[in-house]
Amino acid sequence: MNGHRLEGRTAVVTGATAGIGFAFARRFVAEGARVVITGRRPGRLDAAVAALGSQASGVLADAGAVEGALGLADAVAALGRPLDVLVANAGGGSEVPLAEMTPAHFDAVADLNVRGTFLTVQSLLPLMADGATIVLVSSISGSNGDPGHGVYNASKAAVRSFARTLTAELRDRRIRVNALSPGPTLSEGFSDYVGGEAAISSIAAAVPVGRIGHVDEIAAAALFLASDESSFVAGAELVADGGLSQV
Repeated sequence: MNGHRLEGRTAVVTGATAGIGFAFARRFVAEGARVVITGRRPGRLDAAVAALGSQASGVLADAGAVEGALGLADAVAALGRPLDVLVANAGGGSEVPLAEMTPAHFDAVADLNVRGTFLTVQSLLPLMADGATIVLVSSISGSNGDPGHGVYNASKAAVRSFARTLTAELRDRRIRVNALSPGPTLSEGFSDYVGGEAAISSIAAAVPVGRIGHVDEIAAAALFLASDESSFVAGAELVADGGLSQV
């Protein structure tokens, strides 16, 4: 796992106290980056930073709030060095059918996934180096119509759309923006979220490679987009789902 593809670079990963986000941060540290992670729970944030080691630091921030984005920008500015990599990973959403969707629930999901992603990029952009990379974490849900996930699905489609527009807007600064869309991935709470081990087996059977993904596999895809390995990839969507949405 050790390497040097991000040696000497500074990276921000939002929503990185557990699961896929933590795997991103762990891989980036292993590849030589100094990593700033965010989270909304102080205890979990401190534990994640301690696990990542001396190359990591944490910022307590709510990605869906203006104050959270501005606080993160202040913390990054205080480092005194340009930001080379941004992974806008913070997001989420729960199952609520259309008939049960309330305005408050709609706002919570849209604010975190759409507004939060936009505000994070907007607030950190003045601190980014020319030629930096941005990875927006979308989902295969952004291109399907799973019942009960209407707002979540639409919000992830919006995240993918941001990658296209931002690539066009930032071309003069040579900042590459790409979307990463994971499929089903074994991370903290996944079993409870999908409905237990029987549901996991059913999902695994539907995946062409015959299993659920691992967080480290999604982190490898993020590393590709964040590093010079993807130097001719911009405005694209990298789907990491074992072929589930592709065949």
